[in-house]
Amino acid sequence: MFEATPKQSLCSMRRILGSPAFRRRDLCSLAIESVPPVRTPRAVSDPASYLPLEALETADVVFAMSEALAHNMAGHPENCARVPAIKEAIENANLLGAHRPRMLELLEFPVASPEDIMRVHSMGYVKGLEKISAEEGDLTLIEHSGPTYATTITYDAALRAAGAAMSLVDVAVLKSQNGGKAPAGFGLCRPPGHHAVPTGPMGFCIFGSVAIAARYAQQVHNLNKVMIFDFDVHHGNGTSDAFYKDPSVLFVSTHQMGTFPGTGALTEVGSDSGEGATINIPLPADSGDMVAKLCFDDIVGPAAERFQPDIIIVSAGYDAHWRDPLAGLQFQTVTYHHLVQSVYSLAKQLCGGRCVFMLEGGYDAKALGESVVDSMLGALGEKSMGKCNPDLFRDEPIDYVKTLLKDAQKLHSL
Repeated sequence: MFEATPKQSLCSMRRILGSPAFRRRDLCSLAIESVPPVRTPRAVSDPASYLPLEALETADVVFAMSEALAHNMAGHPENCARVPAIKEAIENANLLGAHRPRMLELLEFPVASPEDIMRVHSMGYVKGLEKISAEEGDLTLIEHSGPTYATTITYDAALRAAGAAMSLVDVAVLKSQNGGKAPAGFGLCRPPGHHAVPTGPMGFCIFGSVAIAARYAQQVHNLNKVMIFDFDVHHGNGTSDAFYKDPSVLFVSTHQMGTFPGTGALTEVGSDSGEGATINIPLPADSGDMVAKLCFDDIVGPAAERFQPDIIIVSAGYDAHWRDPLAGLQFQTVTYHHLVQSVYSLAKQLCGGRCVFMLEGGYDAKALGESVVDSMLGALGEKSMGKCNPDLFRDEPIDYVKTLLKDAQKLHSL
């Protein structure tokens, strides 16, 4: 059982201190003008080539992990301890093994090709990152990006994370194409991606795996309407930028107002033919479990039902948890249980269960591990393991949020 005590004060992003020697590179230096031909994008991956179909038949949750241990910077919040913390929490919760046939780990999956990445990112950025990752030396700190760093394995790790997202889309399509219910997919991979803009990295993020998976779903599997729900505490500006003019992708984000990267205002609704396909809900500090449920019931669910997506892809950031050091919301492990259970239920109702959750933020190891476990339990339809005394938390700004949601409903005709 998860135990918790409330955070006593808000924490701001800590400074990166005590890191090893690194090179500083300006963002624009990543783009190079002359590039060699890129490899052909991977064909539609047949999960049968790396996954026993018999196991898939009984699975309600399929997950893929990529720890990227050598993508690391000492003292940085986005470090190599994150995925191992999740792995340990899954093991401690006894979620794996022969007694758990509904849980299936995708041990092998194809990585993304550079051209797959170029469905979202510019060629200059992709090849520039490949170039600096291949250089000998210590860390490269990419200036004006968040701060975001690169090591010699960062490029390959980001290809693998995007490949995991694409493979989970493949699995969802395979299971649902004959009228079956797709398992919920979880990509527990780093580096994260939702801040990465089409022309470069940002905010700890390298390649936008969720955006890449969305384009892959559309262009390869003909899933024409994609919904992206981002519940990370920070606005997914990179994902938003990629689809801001595109009516075929509904982007819905709940995030804390006034935090990095400073985007995601209620009035940012998309432009040109994509106007109305971007929905931002900027939440005030101290928003917690009750606010999360209100947002889903009043905005996320109705928007999805109107849009009728062919697949739902989620930027699953766990840094809105009350323990997280980089923001000031009060989500609990049970909040993520509810969100995931609700999203997956929506997917089963609207699109054959096709739903993929990709890890974004979450920088407290204990909170991250427990929240991912509770997310998986939510997808399995099992009881939450979270336990907090709500009387110990600060009051949530319910009245403010209700007014905010009414404004959002009016703005988007929901």
